[in-house]
Amino acid sequence: MFRSASCLSLAFSLALPAIAQADEKPKQLVMISFDGAHDNALWTKSREIASRNGAHFTYFLSCTFLMNKAQAKAYQGPMQRAGKSNVGFAKSEDDVRTRIANIWGAHLEGHDISSHACGHFDGKGWSAGDWKQEFVNARTALRDAWKNVGIADQEPQGWEDFATHDVKGFRAPYLSVSDGLMPAEKEMGFQYDASLVTKGPALPQVVDGIYRFGLPLIPEGPEHRPVIGMDYNLYVRHSKGAEDKANAKIYEDRAFDAFEAAFNKQYDGERIPLQLGFHFVEMNDGAYWRALDRFVSDVCHKQDVACVSYSEAVPLIAARGKSQQG
Repeated sequence: MFRSASCLSLAFSLALPAIAQADEKPKQLVMISFDGAHDNALWTKSREIASRNGAHFTYFLSCTFLMNKAQAKAYQGPMQRAGKSNVGFAKSEDDVRTRIANIWGAHLEGHDISSHACGHFDGKGWSAGDWKQEFVNARTALRDAWKNVGIADQEPQGWEDFATHDVKGFRAPYLSVSDGLMPAEKEMGFQYDASLVTKGPALPQVVDGIYRFGLPLIPEGPEHRPVIGMDYNLYVRHSKGAEDKANAKIYEDRAFDAFEAAFNKQYDGERIPLQLGFHFVEMNDGAYWRALDRFVSDVCHKQDVACVSYSEAVPLIAARGKSQQG
C-alpha cells in the first residue's frame, strides 16, 4: 500500500558495501521500533511515515491482538490463569482482519515483523520452557490468523512461511528477561534480541550467535538528564505517566530535541547505530509520534544515513567487525 521509490532506493543503498574504504565512516544506522503493534490506525500512520522517508521499521507484535474470543479464553501464559493478558485482546474479528492485512503489507514493504510474545507478562522468573511456551503461542497465533477469523481463502501465498520463519527478533515486555530467555530464543531460531538498556548508543553484543541490542539512555530536557530512548519513558519523565494535553507541544519539542541531539552525536562521531522505541499508543496527545515523524523526516534523507529494521542492521553491523562478542 505504501511502497514507493524511496523504499526501492533504501533497498539499493543497503546492497552497497557498508564500508567502501578503510578511512571512510560507516553509514549512520537508525533503528525505529514499535512495541505491541495493535492499533490499526497507527499501523497506517507508521507505514505512511516510513514510506514518505524511505525508512524500514521493526514491529514487535503482541500475539493476543491476533486472537478471536475463543482463543482469548483459551490462551494461558506461563504462571498465569487462562484468559489473562496484561494488554487485552483484539476488539473483534474484523479488527484482526484489518491487523493481519497491515502486517502482511508491512512485511511486503520491507519492515521487520518481530515478537513481543503474547500477554505482556514480566518474564524475569521464567524458565527456558516458559519462554518457549510464549514463543510457540505467538508463532501459532500468527500462522493461523487468517483461518481463525474465517478468511483462510484470503490468506496470502507465503504467509505460513513468513509466520514460521521470518519472525527473527524479540523484545521482552518491560525489557524484563531471565537466564532462560536466550536458550529459548536460540531454539526458536531468533537472530536478535532487543531487550537490553545501554548507557548510551552501543553496538550489540553477540552471544551464542544472537545479536543483543539495547535501547540507549539519551540526554533529555533542560538539565540533559539521561532517559531510555522510548516514548513511554519520556511520558513518565514529562507528565508522570498521566495525560497532559495542555503541554503536549512542549513535550514534543523536548523529545524531538533529544532524538536529534542523540543522532547528531553519532552522525558527527563514531556512527554507532541509534535505536529509539515507541508504542502503538499516542501518549500526551501524540507528542512522541509527532516528534518521531519530525525526526525521521529530518534524518532519514541525510547523506550516509540508513533508517533500517533490525534484520537489515545485523549484516551492516557485522560488516563493521566491531560487535561485542559475549
